[in-house]
Amino acid sequence: MTTILVHHPIYREHLTGEGHPERPERYDVIINALRADGGLWQNLMEVEAPAATRGDILACHSPRHYRRVEEAVREGWGYLDPDTVVSPRSLDAALRAAGAACRAVDAVALGEAKNAFALVRPPGHHATADRAMGFCLFNNVAIAARYAQRRYKEIERVAIVDWDVHHGNGTQGIFYDDPTVFFFSIHQYPWYPGTGARGETGVGRGVGYTLNVPVSAFTPASEYRRMFEAAIEEIRSRFAPDLVIISAGFDARKDDPLGQLLLEDDDFVRMTRTVAEWAEEACAGRLIACLEGGYNLLSLGNTVRAHVRALADMSAAEKPNERR
Repeated sequence: MTTILVHHPIYREHLTGEGHPERPERYDVIINALRADGGLWQNLMEVEAPAATRGDILACHSPRHYRRVEEAVREGWGYLDPDTVVSPRSLDAALRAAGAACRAVDAVALGEAKNAFALVRPPGHHATADRAMGFCLFNNVAIAARYAQRRYKEIERVAIVDWDVHHGNGTQGIFYDDPTVFFFSIHQYPWYPGTGARGETGVGRGVGYTLNVPVSAFTPASEYRRMFEAAIEEIRSRFAPDLVIISAGFDARKDDPLGQLLLEDDDFVRMTRTVAEWAEEACAGRLIACLEGGYNLLSLGNTVRAHVRALADMSAAEKPNERR
């Protein structure tokens, strides 16, 4: 088995303006870091991200929201909120970002790969059903979860693990009353967007299927990992997913300009292994990761490379007769 890398050069053309942290160079430093590691690169399978269909998007977003993004992009340049910029190719990029996450689902569901990494722009986890915010136009991981459930009868329950430094408010909101999707977020708190308190656990039939672990600024990495691992243990004792999705933000890394946490590359490797081992136990290793934040261009490439290498190592460790 191998790890699939899903991406597309259109991500460079989602322009956000001078000085914006969610800039095209994020894509470049990551793809360059992956390619520079020959041993890793030759063991990845590159796949071009397709565009998500309108139906894929509307499974998680309102028609009004889709139209608003379309109209803003048609006008050329504009703001969907104070932080969220669109330019002439932004809709194309956003559709291929959501499409990359869906293609990653196909890869693991069809047995093309044990796991997959979607290297995308723009990110997605702040986008709500009705609103773009926090650099996010469409909610890539939410769209992928719904896509998996709609397309593959063997995928009924999905777990989403969000370790971005910011709470994934959009993902939480989309699934807040849904017992088929377990949403777990560990994030700096209080911090943007102000949600993600411990008491936010779901509503209606979804009560108990949201778990938030708020973390104070400057928490030691060892304590952060302890909280992360304890949360995974708690979830695995009461929820058996058919697919695991990581909202893989890397802005909890030390020295990220948009966060105040202290993780290093090895911490992300350990978390990746923890989640991959859970996926191995629960759902034959079906795991996809989708890029969210991470804004320090000096470290981002190496951090993502360490994460993808951990995914690839888990693929390589599979015995030939494990998947049938």
